[in-house]
Amino acid sequence: MLDHVPVLLKEVIESLDPQPGQNFVDGTFGGGGHTRAILARLGPAGRLFVFDLDPVSISAARLLGPNVECWQKNFRQLEETIKYVSPHLPIHGVVLDLGISSIQLSDPALGLSFQEKGPLNMRLGRDKGMTAAVIVNTWRENDLAALIRELGEERQAKQIAKAIVNRRHEAPFVFTTDLAEVIACVWRRRGSMQPRLHPATKTFQALRMAVNEELENLRWGVRGAIRILASGGRLAVISFHSLEDRLVKQLFKEASRECICPPSAPRCVCARKPLGRILTKKPVRPSPLEITDNPRARSAKLRVWQKL
Repeated sequence: MLDHVPVLLKEVIESLDPQPGQNFVDGTFGGGGHTRAILARLGPAGRLFVFDLDPVSISAARLLGPNVECWQKNFRQLEETIKYVSPHLPIHGVVLDLGISSIQLSDPALGLSFQEKGPLNMRLGRDKGMTAAVIVNTWRENDLAALIRELGEERQAKQIAKAIVNRRHEAPFVFTTDLAEVIACVWRRRGSMQPRLHPATKTFQALRMAVNEELENLRWGVRGAIRILASGGRLAVISFHSLEDRLVKQLFKEASRECICPPSAPRCVCARKPLGRILTKKPVRPSPLEITDNPRARSAKLRVWQKL
C-alpha cells in the first residue's frame, strides 16, 4: 500500500456504512487509504471498483485482491464504465476524495509541487493532454490572469500573470521551481503581506485544475455517481477548497430538489420528485487532532448524499 494518510477516514466510513457483500466505488484511489478501509468492511463477497488516472496508483490498487476491479480512468467516466462492465449490479456507495495524494505531490515528474524541482507537467494522467508549461508559456496575459484569479482565487492574479509573461520573453518556463520563484518575487516586490501559504500555492492550484479540467470532471463525476447508486446508496465527497465545495453543494441540492418550476408559475406542473437527500446539512470538518497529525487535512470538507 502506498504511504499516504487518508483524510476524514473515520467520518467517511461512518457515513457510507459499508456492509459485507455490498458493491462500492472509489473514484479517486490516490494512496488507497479509503479503499482499504471500505474493502475491509465489504469482505470477500463484496466488490470494489477503483478509478485513478495515475498508473502508479492503479498498479498499487491491483494488489488489493480479486474482488477489486481497477480502471486507469478519471472518475467522470465511472458511470459509463460500470454500466458497461456490470450493468445490473447495484452500487451501494461511492467515495470521491478530491485532494491530491502526498505520493503525487512528492513525485517531481508530475510537477505538482513548487517545493520539488520538476517539469511543469501537472497532468495526473502523466502523459495525456495539455501541460502547465503550455499554459504559462503560450497563453495571453489577460487569459492567464483570469485563470489564476478564477481557479486560484488569487488576489495578485494580474501582477503574477504580467510577471510570467515578462519572464517567458527571456526564456520559456521549464521547471516548477522557476515559476514558483517568479510568483514569490511578485509578492516581495509589492511589499505585500506574505500569505499564510506559500505565495505560489494558489497559482499552482489554478494551473493544476485547468490542466486536469477538475471542475468539469467533478460535475460529470458527481452526476454520474448519483445515477448509478442503488436506492439507499450513499455518495461521499471530500473537497479541499471553496470552488470544489460550492460545486458539490450545488450538485447535491440539484439532486435533492422537488419542484423545478420557475418562481412565476402559479402552481407546480413539473411533478418532479427528488432523487435523494442531503445527509450533511453542513460539511463535516476534520478534528483539531486530525489536523495536528495530518496538516493537509486542515481544509477538507466532507458532504454526503443518499439516494431515495
